[in-house]
Amino acid sequence: MEKAGADWLHVDIMDGNFVPNLSFGPSFVEMAKKNATIPLDVHLMLADPLTYGPIFAKAGADLVTIHVEATSHLHRALSSIREAGAKPGVVLNPATPISVLEYCLELVDLVLVMSVNPGFGGQPFIKTTFDKLKTLKELMASKGVDVPIEVDGGVNDSNAPRLAAAGASVLVSGSHLFNSADYSLAVSRLRQAALSGLQPGPVSDKF
Repeated sequence: MEKAGADWLHVDIMDGNFVPNLSFGPSFVEMAKKNATIPLDVHLMLADPLTYGPIFAKAGADLVTIHVEATSHLHRALSSIREAGAKPGVVLNPATPISVLEYCLELVDLVLVMSVNPGFGGQPFIKTTFDKLKTLKELMASKGVDVPIEVDGGVNDSNAPRLAAAGASVLVSGSHLFNSADYSLAVSRLRQAALSGLQPGPVSDKF
């Protein structure tokens, strides 16, 4: 996807515990870092981010995002990622309320809003994500925080305009891109779709 024009490489790390699937370890991130020229956005779907967050940061992740539900010490886990040299981010599952960010928003460089339940690709987009993004933007404005909002899950050309209009500035797309015959064209179309949502006027709902 780097050669196709993507701005970041999003790497899903799954431990078979926090989510049923099992994927890569720190060595994969270390190898990817040696070959990538764009930032590595590492999404930890694992049960012990306090331990593994710094490990993936030291392996070469530029950003490390962790799930609220995965640790009882969110503040400490986020701080440990920054101390290890990466930018920390927090992930909100579809049913996770935005209120959990009340006392940690100032610690993060990214908020990732899941628009599917984590663990498997190809799931349908959850439409309540649009309202969640707007509420998140309101919370950030009230606290004077301006960090990127990322959306992951079921992102495509149809919902990208509304996601951008609602406040998303980073879109993660897996199945939509990988199922395309031309990755470069798919990335370009997704980017243009998102940019169209930032133009004045009503945003089309193609669902």
